Amino acid sequence: MQVSIACTEQNLRSRSSEDRLCGPRPGPGGGSGPKARAALVPRPPAPAGALRESTGRGTGMKYRNLGKSGLRVSCLGLGTWVTFGSQISDETAEDVLTVAYEHGVNLFDTAEVYAAGKAERTLGNILKSKGWRRSSYVITTKIFWGGQAETERGLSRKHIIEEIVRAMTYVINQGLALYWGTSRWGAAEIMEAYSMARQFNLIPPVCEQAEHHLFQREKVEMQLPELYHKIGVGSVTWYPLPCGLITSKYDGRVPDTCRASIKGYQWLKDKVQSEDGKKQQAKVMDLLPVAHQLGCTVAQLAIAWCLRSEGVSSVLLGVSSAEQLIEHLGALQVLSQLTPQTVMEIDGLLGNKPHSKK
Repeated sequence: MQVSIACTEQNLRSRSSEDRLCGPRPGPGGGSGPKARAALVPRPPAPAGALRESTGRGTGMKYRNLGKSGLRVSCLGLGTWVTFGSQISDETAEDVLTVAYEHGVNLFDTAEVYAAGKAERTLGNILKSKGWRRSSYVITTKIFWGGQAETERGLSRKHIIEEIVRAMTYVINQGLALYWGTSRWGAAEIMEAYSMARQFNLIPPVCEQAEHHLFQREKVEMQLPELYHKIGVGSVTWYPLPCGLITSKYDGRVPDTCRASIKGYQWLKDKVQSEDGKKQQAKVMDLLPVAHQLGCTVAQLAIAWCLRSEGVSSVLLGVSSAEQLIEHLGALQVLSQLTPQTVMEIDGLLGNKPHSKK
C-alpha cells in the first residue's frame, strides 16, 4: 500500500540533503506492505528571462480532474521508474522531461526507492534548472522503501508518521500539501481510510495509483469505478505497456537494449520468457491488424485503451528517449477512434474482460 502527498520546499528542509528531491545544495542550511506516495518538489528560482512553458494549449493534451478533486492533471503523465538516474543519462532525462512539458504533460511521478534515490534527485535538479512556474506542474513521489536501516523504511513516526490518514491531514493542514492519495491499496482499504476521515473530520484520499494494462484489468475496470462514483477517488494508472511487453518488440526474444536486459531486472526477462509471457505476446500480435486499421502502433493503441476506462485521471508513461515519448503521446489521437465496436473487438481478441461477480 502507498499514500500520496504534494509538498513544497518547506517540507524538504526537514529532510537530509541526500534525501531531498534536488539533492545536496552547497553551503549551510519495493517489497510489500504499506507505503506512501508524495509529491515533494522545491520551488524553482525566479526565471532570469522568458521561459518556454506549456499551458497545454495547442498541444493536443487532454486534462482531467484528479478523481473528483479540483486538481487538473494531464491524462498522460511521465513516470521515472527504471529510467531516471538509472537506464538513461541525466541529459536524456532532461530532454524527455522538456519534451513532455512542452507537449502539455503536467504530471511527473517518482519514488524515493527509484534508483536508490537518484531518480528523485535527477528530477528535482532538472526542474530547478528549468525554472518552470511551480504552479504549472504536479509531482508525486512514493514513500515506504527508504534507506537500509530499519528506521528508514515503512510508515513509522521516525520515517513519516504511523497513522496514515492523520499524517496526511496534518501535512495538508500545515500547508505542505494540497491532496493525498493511495497507491496499490485494495478497494476495502481505501474505503476504510475514507470512512476514518469522515468519522474524525480528517481529509480523505482523492486518487489511487494502480497497475493497469491489457493483461491486468480487474482492479481498474471493476473495483475502482465504484469508488469513483461513491467517494470520488480517481485512478492514476501505471505500467500501460508492462516494460515494453505490449509493443511487439520482444517477438519471442529479449533485445539487449530493453529493460529486461538491465542488471537487476532478471525477473522481467523471466516473465517475458515464461509461458504466460509468450501467450501475452501472441495476443499482442493479434492486435496488430486493429492497430493498422486505426493507423497507429500497438503501443499507442494500448495506451489509448487504458485512457478509456472510467475514473482514470492519468496514465503514467515510462520512456527512455524523447522520440519514444513523442510516439507514445500519439495515443491521444487514437483515443477518439476507440469506438464501442473497436473496444469489443479488442476484448474478443484478448478474451480476458472482467465481469462482475454479483
